[in-house]
Amino acid sequence: MARAIWTGVITFGLVSVPVGLFSATEDHTVHFHQLQRGTSDRIRNRRVNERTGDEVDGDDIVKGFELDEGEYVVVEPDELDEIAPGRSQTIDITDFVDLEAIEPVYFDRTYYIAPRGEEYAKVYELLRAALAKTNKVGIASFVMRNKQYLTALRAEEQVLVLQTLHWADEVRDPHQELPALPSGRAGKGKELDMALQLVGALSGSWEPARYHDTYQEKVHELVQAKAEGQEIAPAEKAPAATNVIDLMAVLQGSIDQTRGGRKTEEEPREKPAPARKTTRKTTGKAAKKTAARKAPPKTARASGTARSQRGTSKSELRQLSKAQLYERATEYGITGRSKMSREELIDALARAGRRRKKSAA
Repeated sequence: MARAIWTGVITFGLVSVPVGLFSATEDHTVHFHQLQRGTSDRIRNRRVNERTGDEVDGDDIVKGFELDEGEYVVVEPDELDEIAPGRSQTIDITDFVDLEAIEPVYFDRTYYIAPRGEEYAKVYELLRAALAKTNKVGIASFVMRNKQYLTALRAEEQVLVLQTLHWADEVRDPHQELPALPSGRAGKGKELDMALQLVGALSGSWEPARYHDTYQEKVHELVQAKAEGQEIAPAEKAPAATNVIDLMAVLQGSIDQTRGGRKTEEEPREKPAPARKTTRKTTGKAAKKTAARKAPPKTARASGTARSQRGTSKSELRQLSKAQLYERATEYGITGRSKMSREELIDALARAGRRRKKSAA
């Protein structure tokens, strides 16, 4: 069970409820150690005096704010501790605002908030239900680990969520910071109509589990392949920028490709259904005859195995359409394939490919 990283109380008006703060996310990044090339020797970072090259002990290090080149204001660690606001015990809601009024750029990290005990659940749920019904968020500030945070407290199903916000002076103005932005005349006419068609063709429901960190998956594949002495195919190059002259043709091609791809992806889910309706139970000799008719010739099975052993890395499988993945999953005899998403088919095929390679070896 997760441990609270902060405990205190939420207050709104004269109402208060003791709560704990919990991380809502976790990092799945692949972490590496630094080694000297050609050895297994770890590389360590050390604090070294830039002028003398000597290593400096942590107790002899102070902070310096540079006023001018080579001119610093030196600040001792104790001086920072003296002015720090300390560890706040309160998330004091001062305002309630519409959730849609907060621009996404202001949101930073997400945490879950839970009541510290069943006896506080009623007041906790009262606040959650009020926020959910009004579609409001509670704006508050609190201090954690010697840093003050601006936060938005909002309601989700059965849980309160606290999101830290950037302060106003931390958010950059895109009109001042970015080198070029389109004029108001852009994005109109037939091009916009076709772009709207493409958006409609690609629209669907939000399903977070459909999306994966493919780069981290490729890092795992690279590490595993190198450990086994294998090569891994490099990633494809980024596509070239679209020529404005060809924009209409590119948009139309995108719409046709999307509609055709979605129709193809739906076919594998529809094909198995008739087979289930016409299936009859057979026993004894009849079952053996049926199995014999369904089984492919040995030569075909052998060639199918040879085909299935090619292109079983995830990077190669991702180059196939869902229909092709489904066909290959059928060759492998992967159960439950008709209900799998594209990424689930890729994972299942990659695992099956590794098993076949091991058994063949």
